[in-house]
Amino acid sequence: MADIISLKSVPKDEVPAELKVETYFDFGAHPFWQKALFDRDDVNSVYGAILAIDDYAKGWLSENLPKLKDGGGAAVCTDDVPGVECTGHFTAVVAEGATFQPGRIVGAADSAGGTIYVAKGASVVGCKLYLDKDIYVGEGTVIEPGVGVKGPTIIGKNNDIRQGAYLRGDVITGDGCILRGELKNTVMLDKANFPHPSYVGDSICGFMSHFGNQATAANLGIFEGLREGDERKNIVVKAGGKSYDLGKPKMGICMGDYAQVGCNSVSDPGTFLGPKTIVYSLTRITKGFYGPNEILKNKPMEHGVIERAKFEE
Repeated sequence: MADIISLKSVPKDEVPAELKVETYFDFGAHPFWQKALFDRDDVNSVYGAILAIDDYAKGWLSENLPKLKDGGGAAVCTDDVPGVECTGHFTAVVAEGATFQPGRIVGAADSAGGTIYVAKGASVVGCKLYLDKDIYVGEGTVIEPGVGVKGPTIIGKNNDIRQGAYLRGDVITGDGCILRGELKNTVMLDKANFPHPSYVGDSICGFMSHFGNQATAANLGIFEGLREGDERKNIVVKAGGKSYDLGKPKMGICMGDYAQVGCNSVSDPGTFLGPKTIVYSLTRITKGFYGPNEILKNKPMEHGVIERAKFEE
């Protein structure tokens, strides 16, 4: 068996092209307000950025929310918001011109809890907020009734977070995103368009990337689900003629700028789609590297995969 290389141990300039950040995202053409995540010393690859989401989000929030709270011009509520069902400990900082009337706030039971900052022009109405950890909501973002949000989460400007969305924490979004599915430990770059029920976890989705209705990204191998957590095997991918251990058993999908996945498609854990890679509906995408500028087609009627038989009563 060929040697398996730990991806974490590879210097950034020696990481194969299939795993480099710049292979998937053009930050020059499409600047990202949280690009510092990808510039960290401990991020040598796109998967390294996924591993760093939690630490980065907590650090950014702990550094910036106190400044926003103390900057003046914002209403500050502690452990209670008039007209809102509240439990536990938390702080809400609401900028002038924002609308803040969530359906329920669940704070921390045994500590000071988290802080939510709602920027001007944002609307947070009828949703459920879990504030044991911090949440930032950018200018002009709308969070509709029926949404659930856990921290640490950083939401950019002018996002449309639609009814039914569930942001489970460790979520970072750019500007102009549309989200309705379930997200966990995921980065959505600007204008990422995931407007239908779907699941995306342990993933990074590029500029104007898109999931069709009911598409999903599996982030744990089906047989690994039979193992206890500490016995699960790390994902291994082949790139540049070598095998790399990603360092964790979980990864969903990495989608380059403009990559698109059609309705009811599913990607295996460890899927990488280069920029402008288009996946037809009802397609299973196996682990590996695709694109850029490639179309993946599932056409069973044309290629005889569908069996047709006469129906007789």
